[in-house]
Amino acid sequence: MQAIQVAQFGGPEVLVAVDVPDPIAGPGEAIIDVAAADVLFLDAVIRYGLATEFFPLRPPYIPGNGGAGTVVSVGPDTDDRWIGQPVVARTGGNGGSGGYAQRAAVAVEDLVPVPAGLGPFEAAALLHDGATALGLLESFPITSGEWVLVVGASGGLGALLVQLAQVAGGRVVGAARGQAKLDLAREVGADLVVDDSDPDWAKQVIDATEGHGADLVFDNVGGPVGLAAFGAVAAGGRFSAHGAPAGGFSAIDPAEAARLGVTIRGIEQVQFSPSDQVRLTRKALADADEGLIRPIIGQTFPLEQAAEAHRAVEARSVIAKTLLVI
Repeated sequence: MQAIQVAQFGGPEVLVAVDVPDPIAGPGEAIIDVAAADVLFLDAVIRYGLATEFFPLRPPYIPGNGGAGTVVSVGPDTDDRWIGQPVVARTGGNGGSGGYAQRAAVAVEDLVPVPAGLGPFEAAALLHDGATALGLLESFPITSGEWVLVVGASGGLGALLVQLAQVAGGRVVGAARGQAKLDLAREVGADLVVDDSDPDWAKQVIDATEGHGADLVFDNVGGPVGLAAFGAVAAGGRFSAHGAPAGGFSAIDPAEAARLGVTIRGIEQVQFSPSDQVRLTRKALADADEGLIRPIIGQTFPLEQAAEAHRAVEARSVIAKTLLVI
């Protein structure tokens, strides 16, 4: 089968298409014929070798933390009723590996059935972002009428957070960069949008909320943008500092947060156990099947163009979710 391999740590050019043997299901495993693989910014971080203290992956390895497709075989003493079922699943455990391939071996307990009303692309787009969005709302529930600022509102995760905040009764401000991304934030339900490339964008949020500020901030971006977003949070508010693609997690001063009575949580709130990951993925798929949320797929790349997909994600030139089509 064809797969993408990282032969050494480095830039997108180290993503190379190779032929490898088909995986064989062991006890308690299933083999998925992958139709679409999720592309995460984290995949690029790991590929550069920048997170070796957190993730055990070492070259050579097949990147990718999961995807959607159809079960084609199962291992010994494993329920064969899974065969032929459309599913979505994470692959490779901590850090993820094995998703950028035509077939992937997955633990049966990690399989999530895909409802009949959804296709594999939608399922793959919800595998991480859907579960993460729901987990964030479990950590920071929204009260009807609250102002919610979603930073990076045009990303795959951000677009889902805008929708979920609306469902919960929040008044949503979407922060994004450039007209196309602002338009998408509006399309998915943001009541107001601000361009975070404007130097005074955080003040614009304060002004738009009549001086109140955001009761809850979901920072999907981090870096200087996330730090600026802290200037828009209301006294006594909540700030989720889980995003990092703009230059690391937001470096918020704990003393200043304490002075304002702002509760801050970080990436730990979306580091789910396998059982919680399955539970949240099931709910995300069910919510999408019911029409409560809609995953936005901005662009797809063929498997062999994984390097181009990574370049686009790193340049932040993509809109919403990026998938590899296999």
